[in-house]
Amino acid sequence: MISHFDSDHCKKATEIMEKLNVENIVISRQVENCQELEEVVKVAHKEKVNILLIKAGDIINVDKDVYIKILWPGSSTYVKENPCNNNSIVAKICYKNFNILFTGDIEQIAEEEILKTHSREELQSTIIKIAHHGSKTSSTMDFLKTVQPKLALIGVGENNKFGHPSTEVLKRLEEINCNVYRTDESGEIIIKSNGKNFKVYRFIQGNQQNK
Repeated sequence: MISHFDSDHCKKATEIMEKLNVENIVISRQVENCQELEEVVKVAHKEKVNILLIKAGDIINVDKDVYIKILWPGSSTYVKENPCNNNSIVAKICYKNFNILFTGDIEQIAEEEILKTHSREELQSTIIKIAHHGSKTSSTMDFLKTVQPKLALIGVGENNKFGHPSTEVLKRLEEINCNVYRTDESGEIIIKSNGKNFKVYRFIQGNQQNK
């Protein structure tokens, strides 16, 4: 699944399709064309990889217990402001009583639209992947209070030039009593769940955390 076509979210997709046995890629309809999108589509056709074009309301069944529900963007609910980021795929992976909300790089304007079109029950998630690397333009308090995550994951480079994650976002997460794991502090992060409980595995600062 490619959330959107900023290079930091899709740059290696072509190499993965060329070197691994990929059956499907999942993308959403784009508001504007870009070189990264054209290259991914070109390689997908070359490698005979199916392109699944999804929209809000679609369900991707992984197996009998796991499915992915697409929450954003809709077929006609695109955001024109900063369209690449704000029309990122927002998807909720559901496994029994455990779920993770993936948010791409959406910003406040997209979060507000999602809050208008989805119920609290649809958005509530055990874990949230924080949008846009913890940028202050995302992860509004209204959105976080609706999702009510127990754990937040922030994908962010060490000493990055943008100053991510924002101290404002970290304060909001603290206010809702949400634990935070960051890739600049913990390295690669793996979540394992039995559908009820989950464990967090970190590759820096060593020890797994039982939840």
